[in-house]
Order: sequence, then structure tokens, then C-alpha cells
Amino acid sequence: MNPTLQRRIERLRESLASRGLDALLVLTAENRRYLSGFTGEDNSFDESAGALIVGAHHLILATDSRFQLQACREAPDFDVVVYTRGLTRELPALIEPLGTRRLGVESRRISLAWHAEILEALASAGLSVEVVPVKEMVEPQRAVKSPEEIEATRTALSVAEAVFTEITAKLQPGMTEKQIAQALEGAARQAGADAMSFPTIVAAGPNSALPHAIPGDRPVAAGEPLLIDWGVRLNGYCSDTTRTFVLGTPDEKFRRIYKVVRQAQQMATAAIRPGVTGRKVDAVARNHIAQNGFGDKFGHGLGHGTGLAIHETPRLSPLSDAVLEKGMIVTVEPGIYIEGWGGIRLENQVVVTDSGAEVLNSLPFLFE
Repeated sequence: MNPTLQRRIERLRESLASRGLDALLVLTAENRRYLSGFTGEDNSFDESAGALIVGAHHLILATDSRFQLQACREAPDFDVVVYTRGLTRELPALIEPLGTRRLGVESRRISLAWHAEILEALASAGLSVEVVPVKEMVEPQRAVKSPEEIEATRTALSVAEAVFTEITAKLQPGMTEKQIAQALEGAARQAGADAMSFPTIVAAGPNSALPHAIPGDRPVAAGEPLLIDWGVRLNGYCSDTTRTFVLGTPDEKFRRIYKVVRQAQQMATAAIRPGVTGRKVDAVARNHIAQNGFGDKFGHGLGHGTGLAIHETPRLSPLSDAVLEKGMIVTVEPGIYIEGWGGIRLENQVVVTDSGAEVLNSLPFLFE
């Protein structure tokens, strides 16, 4: 077996034993890939590319005929089972030979309707199986990245930054938010990205006061805030960066707010180290912004983990008790948003090291 996958599965089996579970039904696409190497993607919440059944002595990848060859090629350490009547109907036949009595099911990926169907299928088959909703059995493992995962993230980030530099060098006043987003995404594809990590955000002027603005037909004017939040996914791993700038010469208000946001980002990054909570790191940036008179203009959390998914454990926010560990990758993205004027957000990805944090980004800032 692949040594990396073997270590991941062994850790999961230890977690199963500690919770008194015989097996785990893995439904989340990122967890599926993390444990098996199978890259099949779910097109929507109600459509699945398959599921893993991980037990103490069994590894099963159940999928349909669309993914059979891919599954056999990518997950050779799993017994690939192709279902023809859907996973729910064939689940009893899959787990009965395993002697499963307590089956964990990833609750974040299952609907109430699907849960009810599983219970009904097991009962109809005459199986006495307790279905136990569980969350974050695999996610804590994914939070701490291996050197290979850190390098994969670094590579995705370098592609994203190169594309950004290429496109922003060509921007002119009058281009629309949508045109800029399309140009960035097209260049990312040409540069070899698997996909964007998330829908690209391009927000100009007052629209940049919306943290998750959707690019529209508004033309960009010279001198106003232009916020771009983008990332590419490469070999499964996500990059995530935000830069805010202007086309032309920034005015004094932009300069002042930009410097506050950049200082908050630098201070928070300096506070990152193993053993510190996400809440404490968030507070460093939030307090600095508040002390400069913008305390009510920063509403979202400071950052989040990234990896196979764009949002992972840990979180950096006022609500986060997550303890940072060496190898975790998090974003640091403070922002100030002023209705009617615009917003400034600056985002880097950093990896927690033995004694601090390493910034993975190389893009320069307007003002330090």
C-alpha cells in the first residue's frame, strides 16, 4: 500500500476504535481522495461519485460504472465495488459480510432524506446496524499538512500569482469586473490549473465593500478600490489570495486604510505559532483595526485552513478555539469595508512552522 495512504488509514482506524465504531462511510469528496487517492468529483450535493467503507480489516470503494476504471486505477488498495441500483440500496449487501454493528456516517455530507433511506434499507434487509452520524473524523488529519501537501499548495499559489501578475499588467479603466474575472480564470486554465479554487471575486469601487461580491458589468474607474480574491486548484490543492489596489494613483484615504489592513495582517502573521488558538490570532488583527477607528468595519473571521478544500480546519475567528499546530496552512485576510466607498482586504496563505509562520505568497504589497 502507498505509505502515505496507509498512515492516514491507520490513524482513521484508531479513531474508529476509540469511538466504538466498526466502520466509517466516507462520503465527502475531499476525504475520499485523501484516504484512497480516488479523484472522482461530486457534481452536486445530491449526486455522488462514490463512497469509501473503511473498517478495521476492509477497504471498499463503492462507485457506479462511470467511475469504475478510474477508481480501479487510482485506488488500487481498495476493493472497488460497482453498484447498479444506487449506493443506498446496495449498502446492506456491502456491510453485512463485514460484521458491522455500528456504522459511522459523515453527517456533513448526508441529507436527512438520505439518512432516512439508509435506515430503511438496512431495516428492510433485516440488519441490526446502528447508524452513527459523525463529523470531523478525517478532517483533523487533513488540517496538518505533510511536506508534500505544503509543496502542492505552494505550487498552486505560484501559478495563481503568475496569472494575476500577467492579467493585472493589462488592466485599463473601463474594463468591467466580469471581464477581469473571465480573463483571470481563462489565463489560469491556460497555465495548467485544474480549476479555480472558488468563483473569482472582482469588486470595484463601492462593490468592494461586499466581502463576497459577485463580478458584474460595472466598469472599473481610475483611483477607486479594486479588490480581487482568487485562487487555483492544482493537483487537488487550493490556493487563495486577495489583493486590493487601484488603477492609477491611490488617494490619501485609500493609503491610510490600506496601511491599517496591511499592519493588521503583519501583526497577526507574527502571532501565529504552534499552541496559539485561532481566536487569539484573530484578536491581534481585530484589535489593531479597532484601535484605528474601524472596529465595526471588519465583520468576518481573519482566516481559514486550506487544502483539498478551500475552507478547512482550523479557523481564525473570534469563535475559534482551534489550536494551531506545525504544518497547518491558514489564510490571513483582514479587511475594512465602508459602505458607499469600498473595501480593502489583503490575504496571504501561511504555514505554521516550529516557532512561527512562513508566508507562502511572493506578491508584493502597495505599501508596507
